[in-house]
Amino acid sequence: MELTVCIITKNERERLRSCLQALQGQEVEIVVVDTGSTDGTKEMVSDYTDRIFDFVWQDDFSLARNYAASKASHDMIMMLDSDEYVQEMELSALAKAIEEHVGMVGRIRRINLLDRDGEQQEISEYISRIYDRRYYHYEGRIHEQIVPKVVAAEENSKDYKAFQTDVVVRHDGYCGSEAELKAKVERNISLLERELEEKGEDPYLCYQLGKSYYVAKDYTAAVTAFDRALSQDLNPKLEYVIDMVQAYGYSLLKSGQTKRALSLEGIYEEFGDTADFRFLMGLIYMNNGLFDRAVEAFLSAAKVKEAYTKGANSFLAYYNAGVICECLEDYERARKYYTACGDYPRAKERLAAIGC
Repeated sequence: MELTVCIITKNERERLRSCLQALQGQEVEIVVVDTGSTDGTKEMVSDYTDRIFDFVWQDDFSLARNYAASKASHDMIMMLDSDEYVQEMELSALAKAIEEHVGMVGRIRRINLLDRDGEQQEISEYISRIYDRRYYHYEGRIHEQIVPKVVAAEENSKDYKAFQTDVVVRHDGYCGSEAELKAKVERNISLLERELEEKGEDPYLCYQLGKSYYVAKDYTAAVTAFDRALSQDLNPKLEYVIDMVQAYGYSLLKSGQTKRALSLEGIYEEFGDTADFRFLMGLIYMNNGLFDRAVEAFLSAAKVKEAYTKGANSFLAYYNAGVICECLEDYERARKYYTACGDYPRAKERLAAIGC
């Protein structure tokens, strides 16, 4: 299969090494574009590919990504970041999927690793990363998106058809040191605010701004940014909108706006089919002292087959239901729900504490 994996990087030598190692054994071309590393990145990359290029950073991720794609020997591009590692990729299956969806953009599943409340969590999302450079390119200074190179004047739309692939990558970009995260977040916020000044109130950019503040643990600022996005006309079926509603709810809770968070009950019809939203509502009810409704929401989340956040439809849901029952001194039900958590460490600790 003629596929080029393109990566832009700067001073992420060890993460990039892991990224490149994960591609070993895959018959793909690898293009790496360095935007000014001083940590020996380029020397390390030479052990994996001779397709290494320099690019002067211009505060614009799209420019760098499009430059990387221009250096590929093949038209079919798969874009990766230095902190993403291919976990599953069967090239024959991918080639077949591309052949069956000519002119469309391929989506991969990315598993984001996050440190949250003293635990590492896994949150999955599907993102567009595989495209034909003859028909598509990137636009946007930051949190750039794949768009068609030519937009029909009568349609005035940058939408495109996408298909889902079996490619899975793991992403640990949110698991760095406090200093690394702070520098990354400050850079992102600066670029997003600059982009918003240039383009005006764009809901997707406001969403990304809110997410950046959320990562920085500035939850009040995150709520303000999400409010800006949610005040606009949005499609509740878009994945970023679904994710934004989740992040908005957590930001409200973490900023102490628990009563206001109850307003999310009003959008249950649009978002209540996901385990993650039901789990979030459980937390909102719990923080507002509505314990019976909280348990009901958690158990409802556990009935959904899939979840974006690992455990939201299983051990995390049962654990929180168990905590509530234990606090209400309903130890029989607490044991039942803690047991349903399987090997989840926190549940095993509570079982030991109350006697299993």
